[in-house]
Amino acid sequence: MTRILGLTGSVGMGKSTTAAMFAAEGVPVWDADAAVHRLYAPGGAAVAPVEAAFPGVTENGAISRPLLKERLAAHPSGFDRLNAIVHPLVAADRAAFLAATNAPLVVLDIPLLYETGGDVLCDRVAVVSVPADIQRARVLSRPGMTAEQLDTILARQMPDAEKRARADWVIETLTLEGALIQVRRIIDEMIGEGAGDA
Repeated sequence: MTRILGLTGSVGMGKSTTAAMFAAEGVPVWDADAAVHRLYAPGGAAVAPVEAAFPGVTENGAISRPLLKERLAAHPSGFDRLNAIVHPLVAADRAAFLAATNAPLVVLDIPLLYETGGDVLCDRVAVVSVPADIQRARVLSRPGMTAEQLDTILARQMPDAEKRARADWVIETLTLEGALIQVRRIIDEMIGEGAGDA
C-alpha cells in the first residue's frame, strides 16, 4: 500500500529544495508546477483550451507564461477560468503518476495544497517553513521580484501559521543539514506506518 505525503509551503520557504531531498532519498516525487509546465509546453493538453479562453497567449505552440501573467494581471477574474481549465488536467497527470508507482511512499509537491483541497488525497502533510523575514529576503533576492509582486503572491496563499497548524510535520529549512534530518525522519515514520497497515 503506497503512502502519500503532501508537501507544501509558501513561496521562498525552500519547498523545491526539500522535494529534491525526498527524491534523492529514493522517494518518487510528483511536482505540480512541473506538471503545469508540461501542460503548457508545445503539444501540451492545456495549450489549445487556454489559448481559446485567453487568445494571444501562445508563442511557438506553447503557452507563454509572461503573456498569460500579463493578461491575468489586467483581468484578475480570469484566474477562475484558468483554474477550471488547468486543474482537471493537473489532476489527471497526478492520477497517472500515482497509478504508475508501487513505491511504499510518494510525495505530492503542491504549492497550493490546502488552498486547492489537495490535502484530502494525502495520508499526511509536511509544510516547509522559515521565519517571515527570511522568507521575504529569499524571495526579494530573486531577479525581477518586487515587494508588490511578493505581496500579491502571498495574498493568494494561505498564511504560513495556518499551514503549520494544520500540518503533521513542519520542516524548517534554515539549514540544509537540518532539513535533511527532518526529511529522513518523515520517510522512516511514514514507511513504518505503512508497514504497520500491511
